[in-house]
Amino acid sequence: MIITVGIDVGSTYTKAVITDSDQNILSKHVRPTGFKLTDVSQSVYQDCLAEAGLTEADISYIIATGIGRHQVLFKDIHVTDLTASARGAARLFPGTRTILDVGGQTMKASRIDADAMVKSFRLNDKCAAGTGAFLEKTARYMGFSTTEIGPLMATSKEPVPISGVCAVFAESEVINHLSLGTPPSDIMQGAIESLVDRSVQLMKRAKGEKEYTLIGGLLRFDTMADSVRRHLKSEVNVPEPEMVQFVSAYGAAILGHRRLEKLSQERNSSVADVA
Repeated sequence: MIITVGIDVGSTYTKAVITDSDQNILSKHVRPTGFKLTDVSQSVYQDCLAEAGLTEADISYIIATGIGRHQVLFKDIHVTDLTASARGAARLFPGTRTILDVGGQTMKASRIDADAMVKSFRLNDKCAAGTGAFLEKTARYMGFSTTEIGPLMATSKEPVPISGVCAVFAESEVINHLSLGTPPSDIMQGAIESLVDRSVQLMKRAKGEKEYTLIGGLLRFDTMADSVRRHLKSEVNVPEPEMVQFVSAYGAAILGHRRLEKLSQERNSSVADVA
């Protein structure tokens, strides 16, 4: 059996996925990235092996992706997160043409073709106010944990605008709203709406088109996807909550199968030339 691994070392979390010959997921794990990228990539890899009941000798190929992909010392090759997310999103939703990936420190929009090849992309350039980190920091400032963000936003009655394009200025707006007695739920929903405004603009700059697929840790919150739908006036694809963070790692594992197929074809071609 051909078994491949995709490891996505993101700025906030590191994810790993193991797939079998049919590209089915055998196991997946996530850990906070921290500062020791080499160690965390090895740890999350071992977590996946243990859950799947496999050893390193069972693995056929490993592809790393994400901002810390160069620090995965046991990889066979590495690919960009844009390439990996395109492959993963297309596998989950074959009609995907535009991908919005909202992570802890970055936001990326890319347009892909029918073969899951990236045709254009744009990255956020508006400081941390356009990423998940700002949302989590806002929650902590108001005394809420990350796990409480979703339920908190669900109680919002009248979101307030957060217009700052820089995290420092946006935080000042949050403080001001709190001083005026604005409910935390409305502030959180306002922060989401602000982030969605930026994400929609990013997709437009990437010349996005239907179908839209949204991925990244922030998509664990239903209100994020709902807000994007309203802004785009279009339906969007969102992976299951337990999968939404793993799309790039899954795509890297899928690319491992394609890489092995290509290597096999090249070997067979070489043998035929010699014969």
